[in-house]
Amino acid sequence: MSEGKGGGRRVVFWRHGQTRWNLEQRFQGHTDIPLDETGLAQASRAASLLASLSPSLIVSSHLRRAHDTAATLAGIVGLDVAVDKDLRERGGGEWEGLTRAEIAAGWPVQYAEWEAPGGESVTDVADRVAAATRRWVDRLEDGGLMVIASHGAAIRLGVARILGLPEELWPALGGLGNCSWSVIQEGRRGWRLLEHNAGTLPEPVNSDDRPESASAAT
Repeated sequence: MSEGKGGGRRVVFWRHGQTRWNLEQRFQGHTDIPLDETGLAQASRAASLLASLSPSLIVSSHLRRAHDTAATLAGIVGLDVAVDKDLRERGGGEWEGLTRAEIAAGWPVQYAEWEAPGGESVTDVADRVAAATRRWVDRLEDGGLMVIASHGAAIRLGVARILGLPEELWPALGGLGNCSWSVIQEGRRGWRLLEHNAGTLPEPVNSDDRPESASAAT
């Protein structure tokens, strides 16, 4: 990986806007929940900022909360939105649709480890998101920029894997607020983190990620 005259390729990981389930602190996972009115406004605001980066590629999870977020940017910059199911959120198994309070009451042991019965492991999510990112990065020219619209846990885990962090250090990356983003850049020695959870103002972090990853939400 080298930085040519155009500089290293960059990836902006953009978390989707707010949904009703975010407000209710329900585990969304693979459940296809739409953006609410606030989420649509968040997407519009963030898209106007990200458009200034002149992305050459926009890729999204197939879940509509991410895809509709990506579409706001695509409409401004005149690009299509490519879809990759490997960018979807961590599967929540039996927890999908339940609030955090319901999960804590029903599965206290699993809640402490944040491992949903029938759900995906953090390593599986990290591997698939990182692999999908690398596939799409291969389509970028040197110095190009790609925006990936995805989900809170998926982004944090994927970024940690791409950066080569050992799994015991993954919690060092905090969660992302709705419609906030993280930026990585390719360099001579691999990928580096330029920004994390940018654009929050700040706002609460309500996602399917581990409870302690949320710096402003309970």
